[in-house]
Amino acid sequence: MAYLLLALAAIFWGGNYVVGHILVQYVDPYGLSLIRWGGTTVIMLAFYWKNFLHDFPTLRNHLGMNALLSFLGQVSFPLSLYIGLQYTTSLNAAIYISSTPCLVLFINHFIFNERISLRNITGVVASTAAVIYLAFSNARGAGSLQTFGWGDVLTIISALSWAFYCALLRLKNKEVKNTSFVAFSSLIGTLILIPMFLLHAALAQDFHGVIYQASPQVIVGILYLIVFPSWLSYVFWSKGVSMIGTTRSEIYTHLIPVSGGIMGIVFLGNKLETYHIITLLLIIFGIVCCSAKKN
Repeated sequence: MAYLLLALAAIFWGGNYVVGHILVQYVDPYGLSLIRWGGTTVIMLAFYWKNFLHDFPTLRNHLGMNALLSFLGQVSFPLSLYIGLQYTTSLNAAIYISSTPCLVLFINHFIFNERISLRNITGVVASTAAVIYLAFSNARGAGSLQTFGWGDVLTIISALSWAFYCALLRLKNKEVKNTSFVAFSSLIGTLILIPMFLLHAALAQDFHGVIYQASPQVIVGILYLIVFPSWLSYVFWSKGVSMIGTTRSEIYTHLIPVSGGIMGIVFLGNKLETYHIITLLLIIFGIVCCSAKKN
């Protein structure tokens, strides 16, 4: 069951990259993040309010860690992604996220003193090199090294946020139900996003409202973000991690670029370039190294 939950969560997140890339053309990224997590909070509290009220005292007693997890998972990860998707492709962004299992291994070593082998280190180096190569690669497919684009920088920040979120998720109180945890995280994330959105609206010269162009397709896209990569994915992922652990779970992150990349090619017309293939090969090599058992 854990493997199914983790796989579904990752596939839904893959769709987030494609739908998010489309929506940021019609919805302000800050507003989109606020709508997404505000809507998710309403759904979570409507369905799981009894569990939430029961677990609220425990969640409140660990407010510092829960707020950090909310900032990483509900604010920094999606917001930097949506802003970055205005300047880079969903395929690039999805490939960046595939490096997170190796990053989680590295984070676990330095923060939680988990043993890391030479083979694991090789995997981290290969995965990091792949991300740097993709970030510098010519967006027209020539494969030559160029300067970083803002879209690449922001989507890399998104991937790093997700890596830290997954690594620190082990510190979540085990007595709290997963639905209560996601509800509380969504609520805290929404409260963090409100002043960020208001500040953005007040200072941004190019701010033209939350939704630039309303249409049935935009509404369906927003509903997808609320239901699948927010409500279901976070509940499924939290449950799966609690069942088999952080390190074993993180390998399922690689379903995100696979599903997101395929959907980007099919629905957005993203072109699979030579540098994408080179990057994926390096990351696959990194995955094999990082998935090796500790010696």
